[in-house]
Amino acid sequence: MPIPFDSKNIYYKAPFGAVEENTKIILRILLPRELHTQKAEMCAKYDYDYDWIFTKMLWCGSFDNKTEVWECEFTPDRIGLYWYNFKLYTPDGIRYIVLSDDPKIVSSIEYDMGRSWQITCYKKGFETPKWPVGGVMYQIFPDRFNFSGEEKKIERTDYKRHKDWYELPQWQPDENGEITNTDFFMGDLKGITQKLDYLEKLGVSCIYLNPMGEAHSNHRYDTGDYAHIDPILGNEDDFKELCQKAKEKGIHIINDGVFSHTGADSIYFNRSGRYGNSGAFRDKNSPYYTWYKFNEWPHNYHSWWGFYTLPEVIETSPAFNEYINGKDGIVRKWMKCGNSGWRLDVADELPDEFMENLRKSVKEENPEAFIVGEVWEDASNKESYGARRKFLLGSQLDSVMNYVFRNAILDFCRGQEAKYTLNAIMSVVENYPRPVLRVLMNSLSTHDTERALTVIAGEPLNGRDRGWQASHKLSAEQRERGVKLLKLAVAMQYTLPGFPCVYYGDEAGMEGYRDPFNRCCYPWGREDKELIEWHKQMADLRKSISALWDGEFIGLYAEGRRLSYIRHDENTALYCTFNAGNETEITTPPPGYTDAKPLFGAKLNENGKLEIPPMSCAFLLNELK
Repeated sequence: MPIPFDSKNIYYKAPFGAVEENTKIILRILLPRELHTQKAEMCAKYDYDYDWIFTKMLWCGSFDNKTEVWECEFTPDRIGLYWYNFKLYTPDGIRYIVLSDDPKIVSSIEYDMGRSWQITCYKKGFETPKWPVGGVMYQIFPDRFNFSGEEKKIERTDYKRHKDWYELPQWQPDENGEITNTDFFMGDLKGITQKLDYLEKLGVSCIYLNPMGEAHSNHRYDTGDYAHIDPILGNEDDFKELCQKAKEKGIHIINDGVFSHTGADSIYFNRSGRYGNSGAFRDKNSPYYTWYKFNEWPHNYHSWWGFYTLPEVIETSPAFNEYINGKDGIVRKWMKCGNSGWRLDVADELPDEFMENLRKSVKEENPEAFIVGEVWEDASNKESYGARRKFLLGSQLDSVMNYVFRNAILDFCRGQEAKYTLNAIMSVVENYPRPVLRVLMNSLSTHDTERALTVIAGEPLNGRDRGWQASHKLSAEQRERGVKLLKLAVAMQYTLPGFPCVYYGDEAGMEGYRDPFNRCCYPWGREDKELIEWHKQMADLRKSISALWDGEFIGLYAEGRRLSYIRHDENTALYCTFNAGNETEITTPPPGYTDAKPLFGAKLNENGKLEIPPMSCAFLLNELK
């Protein structure tokens, strides 16, 4: 018996996925004849509206001798989310078609209204930058990537300088029991410029830099001065040179925008007095006083997640908004110096008004600039601060950090059944607007997560302390298995919809649990050459196959430990299959792929079957033109 409704199948819902406003959608349901349905309705509700919209469905005849087809049209005319399901009137009472939690069942007919399906309706004409499509992003934590060797005049003395590039970052608390993050390896902007040849060979087309503004920690999320480069990293001319030299190699630079809070030790707040007697903490007449919310000035103030070192800003403050987004603001300043856009830290903590102002400022400066936000959940239906967020509807972000894909891929490598992995992937493909989908920032690791290699092959952290993390590395056996599975994960990362982002050193085989162990220095001279070569091959694959730029995605197979999908456009079609299990899988290629070109050593046996060894992947390429 066919399933009643499947929103991911174009027979049931066309067009598939998110739609522009005022797009006509055709919906079909398949009902068993024995239900004797007398009337059917599609029930839709615009997000927070109280009332439902009921659309009568027409009986359209038989699907087979046991199943009948009902159909209707629905046109969402408001930007935002719609929720919908189906109501059936039968001789035995009202029934509903409801969404199942089991990806295999998809939907079922029940007596009670269950979970609804989602339609994302986005702004007509919404476009995202073209240059990220088909490329590769590379994330750099500046202090830990490369030191140019150029000594700088550093006036501050409240920091520790590591002498050994390869030692662990400082992880023990200081004599006061605090983690200060004031140890530095002296990585700098000129050091990044020196390694542009390496990044070019890796296929990188965009560098995402963690914060580079003046600050007093090694992570620099405690902004001291938005307008100046941290002296340990260099100066403004060094940044301009990096952008210019990168541009010559076809590499764009985007910066980290930390706009939900500043450092307490900053020119704006100045709690410690480093900047004289000015600043909101020391002077109510400071031009920055209106940026902050004091319960009782000066010591009782709102801070980010309770960290007194990170006072929250009021992003809707006219003074703050002008300083960041104005004609002569911070956003435009660094764009004029050569950057190609911004990654917004904790985007779900930034008000809609601020992000819309930021987008206006960025796009006026450069319509092709890229804006990506840090959102850990499904960004299409994310709620924060009591409201549905509008990140992806056309007036705020171009893209988000795609932690949904990250979790799905790594869980698959760790043993999750393929059906759950594909279901998570398809939820993003279905819910995100197409302009966003093509530039999604797909990471396997970031500065906020454990390294992918450690997640895949290491002992689970399970809340263990820093001392345990500092002393635990992968065994030779764990690492051998981990490298195989990481190559599989990278192959998925590079072939799924979006813009793969490599966290510096992942391609060299770096491992590590949480901060600071995921922020060790790049192992120059000690790299895993096999993994680097694999990343180069995957980048070449992306560059040469147009289906991976903005092609359709078809989830084909997800059973046990094997997952398959197809990417295709009018020129190319790529069949991708992944075996995360411990046994060789043998499968028949899908129709049309028996004469396709095997890539990366994939083998078809004498019976035309495709053999996929354990913990590996295979690709078959059809060139259609």
